[in-house]
Amino acid sequence: MDGKYLNGDLILDPGVFITVLGSRENIWSFQVSKEVRGEIGKEVILPCTFTHPHNIHDGVIAAIWRVGQPYHGTVMFKCVSNSSNDPCKTTINYMNKFKLLGNPRNNNISVAINNLTWSDSNKYFCRVEFSSNRHHQYEVKSGTKLQLMALPRIINITVGFDYHRGYHAICIAEGEPVPSIIWIDPLKDNKDLILSQPILKHQTMTELHYLVQDGKYTCAAMNSYGKAESSVYFFKFKSGGSENLIYYALWIALGVKLLIVFGILSLSAVYNKGK
Repeated sequence: MDGKYLNGDLILDPGVFITVLGSRENIWSFQVSKEVRGEIGKEVILPCTFTHPHNIHDGVIAAIWRVGQPYHGTVMFKCVSNSSNDPCKTTINYMNKFKLLGNPRNNNISVAINNLTWSDSNKYFCRVEFSSNRHHQYEVKSGTKLQLMALPRIINITVGFDYHRGYHAICIAEGEPVPSIIWIDPLKDNKDLILSQPILKHQTMTELHYLVQDGKYTCAAMNSYGKAESSVYFFKFKSGGSENLIYYALWIALGVKLLIVFGILSLSAVYNKGK
């Protein structure tokens, strides 16, 4: 996160920049971060504090956050306070993901975004409105870039067969940065990837062709934040002794079942004869 709270005030870390807006008689300034980093599934803070030419503003104040582009981007969060005694009441909150952390009356409209997903990666723009007069409405043009990070995760691992690749293993992994992948075969050797290709911005798929060794094949995905592993077991049907053993085992199992059935019928016949 690019900011911490101390006694209710947001203390901004280095990398914060100030935007000055308005004419000489109507100067506004905004303090925001150029970029913040968040982790998938967790919460991140988007800082935004401001100053304005009015010493005190007791009238209506609206705090707004847009996404994508300034002025015309989709409004993701909005709250309105009608007076100094009125809390800022939320009127727009996309998927209930946003939470106002600051107090617009104290020139702070910082928000938190919870339960981060890949779709949250974007640029965000804070805006303050004191009235419908355009001279009392200002918005940050540069915005804050939300950069996501994620530990590696194995999404899927399978074994298949076709005439072009023979028996082959496929592994799909995701993370940010996109993880690199290695295969570890049953002999504990690292195998080169036959095919590696991106699926989405944060996902990649790899294949290992022509599996010949029976046993466990492990897909290991790594990036700068950690490592994840998942395994699949591969066994081919072999001709000769193995097939014969399976054949005999099936006949033995069938014979045991028939003996049990005959035993039950015999006992039943003896019981009925004795009556």
